Amino acid sequence: MNILCTNKKASFKYSIIKKLEAGLNLQGWEVKSIKQGHAQISESYVSIKNNQAYLINAHLKVLDNTNNSDSVNPKRSRKLLLNKRELVYLKTEVSQNGHVLVPIKIYAKNSLIKLEIAIGKGKKTHDKRAAIKEREWQRNKDRILKKK
Repeated sequence: MNILCTNKKASFKYSIIKKLEAGLNLQGWEVKSIKQGHAQISESYVSIKNNQAYLINAHLKVLDNTNNSDSVNPKRSRKLLLNKRELVYLKTEVSQNGHVLVPIKIYAKNSLIKLEIAIGKGKKTHDKRAAIKEREWQRNKDRILKKK
């Protein structure tokens, strides 16, 4: 598994409940752009419309050698390839439980581009502070144990 792009803000903003793998419906120039490391998913999200899941607001840099570069949209909605059971599950999690769908990372698996999405719940500010405090305590504890 070759990780091509990650969303570092996701674990800070949301408490992650479950992770799923989805395929992406991409054009040729988008695949090249992702494999060259020009993808950004930090401000993107996943939405379900008409029983289909879409990756919205993901930015892929348009390459210089792209044909018809005037008509290409780097922030277009990209369809996620999920089966019906997964779509129904995601739809119920979002509508009934009030969870959100967050893209975590884009990676290559057997020459295919995959997107890992997570079902998450938004963290409050006091939860974020507790996570920072816990992370700093772990860092200090490791430092102390390393000196001994």
